[in-house]
Amino acid sequence: MGMNLTHKIIADHLVEGRMIPGQEIAIRIDQTLTQDATGTMAYLQFEAMGIPRVKTKLSVSYVDHNMLQTGFENADDHRFLQTFAARYGIYFSRPGNGICHQVHLERFSVPGQTLLGSDSHTPTSGGAGMLAIGAGGLDVAVAMGGGPFYLTMPKVVGVHLKGRLQPWVAAKDIILEMLRRLTVKGGVGRIFEYYGEGIQDLDVPARSTITNMGAELGATTSIFPSDERTREYLRAQGREHAWRALGPDPDAGYDEHIEIDLNALEPLIALPSSPDNVVPVSQVEGTPVAQVCVGSCTNSSYPDLMKVATALRDKTVHPNVSLTLTPGSKQVYTMIATNGALADFIRAGARVLESACGPCIGMGQAPATDAVSIRTFNRNFPGRSGTPNDKVYLTSPEVAAAAAITGVITDPRKLGAPVQVGIPERYIIDDNMIIPPSDQPESVEILRGPNIKPVPLGTPPAEDVRGEVLLKLGDNITTDHIMPAGAKVLPLRSNIPAISEYVFVRLDPTFPERAKAKGGGIVVGGANYGQGSSREHAALAPMYLGLRAVIAKSFARIHWSNLINFGILPLVFANEADYEGIAQGDLLEIVGVRAALASGAATLTVHNLSQGTEFQVRHNLTPRQAQILLDGGLLNHIKRSAVASGQ
Repeated sequence: MGMNLTHKIIADHLVEGRMIPGQEIAIRIDQTLTQDATGTMAYLQFEAMGIPRVKTKLSVSYVDHNMLQTGFENADDHRFLQTFAARYGIYFSRPGNGICHQVHLERFSVPGQTLLGSDSHTPTSGGAGMLAIGAGGLDVAVAMGGGPFYLTMPKVVGVHLKGRLQPWVAAKDIILEMLRRLTVKGGVGRIFEYYGEGIQDLDVPARSTITNMGAELGATTSIFPSDERTREYLRAQGREHAWRALGPDPDAGYDEHIEIDLNALEPLIALPSSPDNVVPVSQVEGTPVAQVCVGSCTNSSYPDLMKVATALRDKTVHPNVSLTLTPGSKQVYTMIATNGALADFIRAGARVLESACGPCIGMGQAPATDAVSIRTFNRNFPGRSGTPNDKVYLTSPEVAAAAAITGVITDPRKLGAPVQVGIPERYIIDDNMIIPPSDQPESVEILRGPNIKPVPLGTPPAEDVRGEVLLKLGDNITTDHIMPAGAKVLPLRSNIPAISEYVFVRLDPTFPERAKAKGGGIVVGGANYGQGSSREHAALAPMYLGLRAVIAKSFARIHWSNLINFGILPLVFANEADYEGIAQGDLLEIVGVRAALASGAATLTVHNLSQGTEFQVRHNLTPRQAQILLDGGLLNHIKRSAVASGQ
């Protein structure tokens, strides 16, 4: 049996372990990316390691999240990031240059290379044949220092796309169909590799929409082959030299298979408030719409915006609709300005925003109370838009354009002749907003504002971990629930004491105060705990408040790793029925923690001292991860290892 594409790239980068699903492996990382909401902390962690220069082939620092400058904090962070990048060998993408994933796809993606990013939507570059994985900032800092990235070897799922997309059906509908079938938990422990005759009709921006939203499946990553469509895109970007043909062997094997008949696919839409709550557009057609937002790292490419501009030409946005437009990059913005499409948007009544994450991360454009907001984004978690009890729907640019024109959810197939837009023969290329690192790094002064605080360190666990159940939660708790985003909280990302005041406040405003009063404690969760963003602050800030363990039915991949990195025990119920016997406020004691971690014993006993009961939990840690927890987190572990080796 031949090798699939995923196995080929992993084998080429494997430094530890064997490619057996469920076993821990370590891979060499070629490239890294950060964005400003996660980057400041990642670079503070890199600095704490004492390494003078990044050791990757390429590292890029982007500014695209914290763009609203209502106080000094964001501007100070941007200045820190620029000077840090100059000093340590990192390229710096200036504010206004665009969304990290869109820009990286355009200017830095290389088929066959590995990319690790401190943002969960890093798999966007899988649309160009990269093995691109989202991770916590500390894992990215380690990779910048030349360390490998550790992960559990995923199953590789072959997704056969047969047939071809019909008029007004988009790449977004393919990934929405995947979410409809598999749910937000269906990709955990899996990489999705797309192949088949149906991929030939998908250009790289379309493919990247699919790989981007693989994050919503909980997948490790998603990938397409590097073929002639990839070559076409890189040629248009003036980077054909980066191309190489790369795909699965003709007789490649996969751990699992999925088949999607593109001929039968129709326009789809995700209802509030989860990306997997997917139905055909026809099922909710006629629903009044108050807001339409086009953009985000999922659907802000040149072809995406041109489809909407073409549909809007010589029309006016419905009087009941507020339409916003977010170009994904300066390149995209420049091109629609040059070819007249921007004028079409303006004439139609669109509100044009800067090239940034914007409304997708809760930075402005919060919808009105009880109003339906149609967005081409990737997440519609409750309250993420900035409006409590929001009604956010996710869909393709084509459906968004139809809603903007008609004022109601409308099947775009009713708009008439389909809009045909592909990638241009040549993109406008101007990298003047990407600053290379200094060739005299020793002369660069790193500028730090007063909001930038030192990285807090975890503490090694006690032999018996005792704490109150501070919260008992249900399934699919997101990192937005744990650590909110938005214009109020995001500027505090480099100040853990300040941002810790917002831990779990969307679920329980008293949580930070109670956690401090109790000296920390334990959180109990359901299935898929910690889904969503890669934000390590959802582990780092709870650690600062004294959170010692999370006991859940199952964990999302990135958050599980982040908990380990910051010394918080991630434990899984040995019997899920035991979840029902725990109440918020119960006092739990986890017995023999250090002995179990040191010996490799997988099961621990938990005494519920309030109920007079006990139950079993598993830690599912490798020996390496167990040692990280014994040391009180990854930074402590690195320092301890360095001292032991005399470095």
